[in-house]
Amino acid sequence: MLDPQGIIEVDGEAVERTLGGWPAGPGPVLVHALRGFVDAGSAGEIAADHLLDRFTATRLATFDADRLVDYRSLRPVMTFDSDRWVSYDAPSLVVDHLADAEGTGFLLLHGTEPDLQWERAVAGVRSLVEQLGVSLTIGLHGIPMGVPHTRPLSLTAHATREGLVEDYTSFFGRVQVPGSFAALLEHRLGATEHDAMGITVHVPHYLAQSRYVPAAVVGLEHVEKATGLALDTGLLEERAERNRTEVAELVAENEEVAAVVQRLEEQYDTFTRTVGRPDLLAQSGPLPTAEELGAEFERFLAQREDD
Repeated sequence: MLDPQGIIEVDGEAVERTLGGWPAGPGPVLVHALRGFVDAGSAGEIAADHLLDRFTATRLATFDADRLVDYRSLRPVMTFDSDRWVSYDAPSLVVDHLADAEGTGFLLLHGTEPDLQWERAVAGVRSLVEQLGVSLTIGLHGIPMGVPHTRPLSLTAHATREGLVEDYTSFFGRVQVPGSFAALLEHRLGATEHDAMGITVHVPHYLAQSRYVPAAVVGLEHVEKATGLALDTGLLEERAERNRTEVAELVAENEEVAAVVQRLEEQYDTFTRTVGRPDLLAQSGPLPTAEELGAEFERFLAQREDD
């Protein structure tokens, strides 16, 4: 593996200013939420945007994203105006220092999930965790799940040791899924005896491609629970309520979608009444796939715009 220090630029003055140098004892919490392979409802992205909008950020470390991104699979957005290119939304992967509503400092790793050199980038983050004395690394994102938006959002919590998630119920047994940078980071931190955990919010699968603010609120609330940070999640509640109202209106105006949501509600309610069931949802017949229901939403929205 190539030297991880070759892809990280650390601002020593910013570290000194925000953390008083390299802490000798337990340091800040590191929160991470990356744009990448999966983030249903943009839960992690919305959460990171909220933190950056609400709290002043000081850049501590910058990764060389140009070495980590596959531009053929991830095309950065460029803006063309009349006769020239006027902007380029370059990918980035950075660590910022923020202070919460009570003045407690914490770190935020955010930006684009690396396509390349995962082990090298993970080693780079681990080096920062060790140098800054990070006490807990915690990730946040959403995954699509066959649950209705009319019921409380559930989540899966996972960690490098049992004590970090003892208050949570696991809905899954042993499964194999496509990997992510965040999952590998948690796994490698655990192998080196660093405390790390993740909050994975279950987003209704028909809303997976939308920006679903309630998912970000739930995720941030559980980050607060795990870390003691004060992240002002209440400021997102107004947006979350508008989201819920919009979705409810769309469902009410489309009989096919309403019927599917009703079936999901029945399955959800059956599950909550069932003790010890190994599956997340009770089985009561086939349901449309996320793509099919999402396509139905898109058709319905297009019809509303035409009207």
